Amino acid sequence: MARKLDILLTALAPTIWGSSYLITTEMLPAEYPLTVAMLRALPAGLLLLLLVRQLPKGIWWLKVFILGALNFSLFWWMLFEAAYRLPGGVAATVGAIQPLFVIFLARAVLGTSIRFFSVLMAVTGMAGVALLTLSHSVTLDPIGIAVGLAGAISMACGTVLSRHWQPKASLLTFTAWQLTAGGILLFPAALFFEPPLPALNSTNVMGFAYLGLLGGAITYILWFRGIAKLEPAVVSSLGFLSPTAAVILGWIILDQNLSPWQILSIIIVLISVWLSQKKFKTSLQAPIAFSAK
Repeated sequence: MARKLDILLTALAPTIWGSSYLITTEMLPAEYPLTVAMLRALPAGLLLLLLVRQLPKGIWWLKVFILGALNFSLFWWMLFEAAYRLPGGVAATVGAIQPLFVIFLARAVLGTSIRFFSVLMAVTGMAGVALLTLSHSVTLDPIGIAVGLAGAISMACGTVLSRHWQPKASLLTFTAWQLTAGGILLFPAALFFEPPLPALNSTNVMGFAYLGLLGGAITYILWFRGIAKLEPAVVSSLGFLSPTAAVILGWIILDQNLSPWQILSIIIVLISVWLSQKKFKTSLQAPIAFSAK
């Protein structure tokens, strides 16, 4: 029962992330990917830091900035770059390779076994995302493919290292450190590569608040909690829920078409996610517990 609750809470994170495309396109100024990423991470991280009032010590300063770069700065930067250079379906399909990277990285870093069933479900989930999002005629930009793969590798490394490196601090504190570090690293990039934001209206402010508080702070608390309690292959497979939720929300809110083929693809993705967490028995001795500080 406890494991099912852990999976359900962790699954909420990528499901909510699926709404990020809708919020970004409908509520935020266009053409500001780095600025949006920075404003998604930094204010949320600083707010959580005000709550926990605890800073890293010693080697943890370096570890936190590495994790912040992998989970936020590099990942979000590459994600937006891929979205600008590739059709949405291609970008989603390239990003969906991330669970495969996690399986092999977990073997190298954590010593977990590589299970054929986990690899099969990762490939099945990726195929489901491809069927769900790809159109018949797509344009392949080599640079877009490269940055999409870089984003997937960055997120995979961040997922595995977040499991491998656990501070003697609360989950809230660990999330606050990473969000703040990621936002700090994005700040100079946003200033250098993008013009200042135009004057924000109330819709823009609500969009940024949603991405920062719900799409940033709350969801990453759930995500890092899942990383600490579940196997990396299980956590990464839940990422398939993000493009699935994006397509469903587009159908419900934006009145986008949802073909029978896409409905079948959604079923394939959901089955792969369900089987991944159902079949995978823990290969690590015990879940890592965060300090209650």
